[in-house]
Amino acid sequence: MHDSSVTPVAAVSEPAFTARRVSTRLGDVAIRECGHGPHTIVLLHGISSGAGSWAQCAGLLADRAHVIAWDAPGYGESDPLPQATPLATDYAARLDALLDALGISDCVLVGHSLGALMAAGYSSLPTSRARAYVVFSPALGYGGSPRADQVRQGRLANLDQLGIAGMAKALPARLLSDAADEPQRAAVTANAMRLNQAGYRQAVELLCGDDINRYSGFTPENCRVYCGDKDIVTTPEQSAAYAQTHELAFGLVEGAGHACYIEQPARVAALIGQALTNKTGRA
Repeated sequence: MHDSSVTPVAAVSEPAFTARRVSTRLGDVAIRECGHGPHTIVLLHGISSGAGSWAQCAGLLADRAHVIAWDAPGYGESDPLPQATPLATDYAARLDALLDALGISDCVLVGHSLGALMAAGYSSLPTSRARAYVVFSPALGYGGSPRADQVRQGRLANLDQLGIAGMAKALPARLLSDAADEPQRAAVTANAMRLNQAGYRQAVELLCGDDINRYSGFTPENCRVYCGDKDIVTTPEQSAAYAQTHELAFGLVEGAGHACYIEQPARVAALIGQALTNKTGRA
């Protein structure tokens, strides 16, 4: 379903994003946060990004909610996971420990790309504190697929040959549409420059070893799926098929590639804001 009924909120130039490190029962987690209000929104980034990538989008939601973006385990200043080949539930356990440490009992959980797979893992926990989920361009995972080894080898070879800096330089062309401006391209590169090799390798294992379809916590009542209309990584067709399989609401983010929340922060913020008050998951 194409969602054209949501009015984007006004853009902001520089949101007030505060960084800190939170000690949890399972290790330290670095977060960035802003905002206030009766709601909590938690933002999960993808494999080549970090908490800071949500800055513009988070700032647009700051007058409606307490907004928290994490650096996933092994990213930024967050402690890595102990597992060499983690599953989404391993990331989910660290997320639940973070929410426990922050005293958060209810939130809207937002996942982009690999963050959507982590959110799916979180939805399966009996201790889930999320009342609604919004996922953008979900990475489905290659667990059990013949392509898993090929994708793993390709990503790790790319890391070994190009290094973090080389990967970061190449990412804007893949993650953004041709219409993206230079500040948006610079933001993608800057966030990728903060990657840690060990954390990235763990995330590659998650991508290649797990499958979002293993997790059944996303339901038509609590989850909606979106994708940039110009996404070449997790295409609109792939995202729509996933949503249809699980009877989840689906919509497009116009004028956006894979990193839709960087390219169209106002549109994405409006869609997330819609989930604060509408629990049906139907756009």
